[in-house]
Amino acid sequence: MSILPPPPLVGRAAELRALIDAVTRPPAVALVEGEAGIGKTRLVRAALDRLPSGDRAVLLGYCHQIREPFPYGPVFEALRDVGERLPAANRLNPVTGALRGHLPELAGALPPSPQPLDDPRAERHRVFRAIRALLAAVGPAVLVVEDLHWADDGTLDLLRFLAGQPPRGLAVVATYRRDGSAGPPLGRAYRHQPDTANLVVRLAPLDVSGVAGLAGALLERSDLSPGFVARLHERTAGIPFVVEELVRSLPASPPGADDPDALDRAVDRAGVPLLLREAMAERIAGLSPPAARAVRAAAVLRLPASEHLITAVGGGCAGASRAGPDSAETDFTETGSAGLAEALRAGVLHEHPGGRYGFRHALAQQAVYDAVPGPERRSAHVRATAALAAMDAPPLVQLAFHARRAGDTEAWVRHGTAAAQQAAALGDTALAIEVIEGMLDDPDLPVRGRGPLVLMLSRFAATGLSHQRVVRLLRQVLRGDFLSRDVRGEVRLNLGVVLSNQAGDAAAGRPEIMAALAELSDRPTLAARGWASMAMPEWGTESLAEHAEWMARAEALVAAADNPELSAAVLANRASFAMTTGSPGAFDVAARLPVADPRTAVRREVARAYCNLHNSATTVGLYAAAERFARDGRRLALETGAQYPAFLLDASVIRREWLTGRWDGLRDRAASLAESATETPLIAVDLWLVLGLLALATGEWEEAVRQFRRAGLDAPDAGNVPIVTAAAGGLVDLHLARGMVDEAVAEAERAVVRLRRKGVWVWGASVVPSAVAAFAGAGRIAMAAELVDEYAAGIAGRIAPAAHAALDAAGGALAAAGARYADAAAFFARAREAYAALPQPYAAARAAEGEARAGLALGDGAAAAGLRDAAHWYGRLGATHDAARCRRALRDIGVDVPLPRGGRRGAGGLSQREREVARLVALGRTNREIADVLFLSTRTVETHVATVLRKLGVRSRTQIAPPA
Repeated sequence: MSILPPPPLVGRAAELRALIDAVTRPPAVALVEGEAGIGKTRLVRAALDRLPSGDRAVLLGYCHQIREPFPYGPVFEALRDVGERLPAANRLNPVTGALRGHLPELAGALPPSPQPLDDPRAERHRVFRAIRALLAAVGPAVLVVEDLHWADDGTLDLLRFLAGQPPRGLAVVATYRRDGSAGPPLGRAYRHQPDTANLVVRLAPLDVSGVAGLAGALLERSDLSPGFVARLHERTAGIPFVVEELVRSLPASPPGADDPDALDRAVDRAGVPLLLREAMAERIAGLSPPAARAVRAAAVLRLPASEHLITAVGGGCAGASRAGPDSAETDFTETGSAGLAEALRAGVLHEHPGGRYGFRHALAQQAVYDAVPGPERRSAHVRATAALAAMDAPPLVQLAFHARRAGDTEAWVRHGTAAAQQAAALGDTALAIEVIEGMLDDPDLPVRGRGPLVLMLSRFAATGLSHQRVVRLLRQVLRGDFLSRDVRGEVRLNLGVVLSNQAGDAAAGRPEIMAALAELSDRPTLAARGWASMAMPEWGTESLAEHAEWMARAEALVAAADNPELSAAVLANRASFAMTTGSPGAFDVAARLPVADPRTAVRREVARAYCNLHNSATTVGLYAAAERFARDGRRLALETGAQYPAFLLDASVIRREWLTGRWDGLRDRAASLAESATETPLIAVDLWLVLGLLALATGEWEEAVRQFRRAGLDAPDAGNVPIVTAAAGGLVDLHLARGMVDEAVAEAERAVVRLRRKGVWVWGASVVPSAVAAFAGAGRIAMAAELVDEYAAGIAGRIAPAAHAALDAAGGALAAAGARYADAAAFFARAREAYAALPQPYAAARAAEGEARAGLALGDGAAAAGLRDAAHWYGRLGATHDAARCRRALRDIGVDVPLPRGGRRGAGGLSQREREVARLVALGRTNREIADVLFLSTRTVETHVATVLRKLGVRSRTQIAPPA
């Protein structure tokens, strides 16, 4: 065996420069991607080695293929040695005291531990903040997390938190491989932050010259023949680790330059060098039996392990026991230690942090494991199970893995179940689900063991975010007949909740809940939850009367149960029900919520209620109350760990900001949050709606249609009814703006049918004025008048300011269509005042525009001032299409309205009009389309485009980027 020096970094100069640049300019997030053996770790180590000594803390953490329920383990592992860089405890953020239990090595350097929280999910946010504060204190720092593809969901959440709000001096570096996954390494919830340097380094295999450089350096030769290099490249696919392993398997004294074909023959003698297993087999063949046993034991264990554990799993001491048990044990230990030391000296095994030993790469581990004969593998797994079970804190996930490989089904189920329960208790729901899924996927799992695991899986899934594989598994199980009726009912209920919430598929989830209710007749507590869920009128095609009946059933069941958490859950739904329908007693119901209850589970339901109440109050136009609900809901969600309602709250706050005119930066905030919610579509519908409405206000027709369809119009009966209704109103307005009256009428008719069916007319504020305008514009005055009357009756006595303002707006549109301009002006004036009081500035500007146009139709020249004001209000919001429409109307009556001057100019000193044109050019619009959106002539647009090109110093329209 040849013992070679560490290989150099070859063919990665550009990648190394880029990584060093990112690390030395924090805050930064650098992701190094590549297949197994490509050199990700080597690149990162090379970059770290080139940093000035002592310049910054370097913190190293590792994700493992088999992991125990230790959330955020890789990051805690990285933080254990930062004690020397910490300031005095009294200078640290007090929240870092929350890390004392996680980092006992630093306990003496941290502030006192805060009072523990009842719920692990509430503790999680505090731990995140504590880790961020600790990293800020030791900065500047580089946090390196290896093998991110094996990270648990909790670690990914933590890294997203750190990457989204990085301390000023922190650079995060993560290595990962795709392994067939198309998603981003930090999950779809991660979005690049504009003030953070972001780098993705994708490492490709070495080309022929790179392989030549690496092999030449390893062999210390510069006379490698082109044929040998080509063969080496062909057999290794240019993967540096495979090149290294193959070269290490060559003779210790390779042939010289006088025989240029000798290396070719040496490669041939190594077997099939393309396969790493051949190279590893060649290296192990040169080891002594104790060293080979140590290597095989490490392969069976998979994870880096202690000397004692490797020795115990290695076995092989039968011939050493003649001198007595004590002597045999001593000889066995010494022999095992000597074998491990030999394997380390030969470079087959490597030392890892914490006194653990294993392979440098998973490829090598797998190659050795596959070469161990089956009976020997099973015996080694038996020894691994025994050794791990004897530990003070047995690693349950590893125990389950080894018991399964050892063929001990009973122990496998026992350890796997305990591992899932432990993970859930620690707040690592994702690992709990992963463990149970793996067991249920195994065809050798006994039927008698499936029922309890299925029930456990459904309970965990109802509170987690993972849903795709869970849904498939639960559906498969429910098709079987081994579950009892009551267990089947609970599993089906949880499946319905997962489908309706996490999967965002209420059309599939609600029938499952209804079917579960029939199976839960003997379990009233669970049935009450099901009826309360079905009672929420925002979902489904049922009428308000049916929802009210279901709510009454839930309340009757909960009245007979002594269950404070269930009572709070049903009361939370009742409060949301009352608020979203505009019930006069809604605030009285909300006041009964047990906000001061000492039980975390009860207050978690109150947090959910407040978040839902914010959404409902936003829908009906009670924005001050909505803001109060949001503030209290966010506080309670933080206290109780109710993360899902808090995320829903974030999305509905975006919708409130659109309604109340807080548009500055809103598009970016909505897009960022929508991207992070792609795995939970229920959360994203508010955001897609807002993105569609913003696109509509700027004349981006295709984008608006796309977002409205995502918000629910692609499957309206399965969507959130208030959001679908608002999206339909936006689409009606879009068709009217483009002169497509027939399409507007068709969309309005569909929306009105859904409103009538549901019977919650207060939700019509976002569509009824537009529908009236569409019907009247098509000459269907009687239909428009009938809708206005029906709407007025539907909202009578309801506490819904937005709906009452919309009634006046609809009355104005109807009067204007009938040439009753004095009535129209009066209606629009009342609507303008009502919208301004809410406030809804965009709706107020539309009412002001209608009022001014009615005044102009009456011959009132002073009404032009109202049109000018509307243009100004639209412009301040950023509704460029609406502002341009008003300016065009003013030009038509001979009133010149110059664009607002002043304010900051964009790149190249573009004026406001030029920025509008540049944005539309960047979106791919033709001059004719831009002219239609901005109500300009094509020639004027051509002039503006030429000016934009000149000011930006570019030659082609395709080079124009959207202005900031």
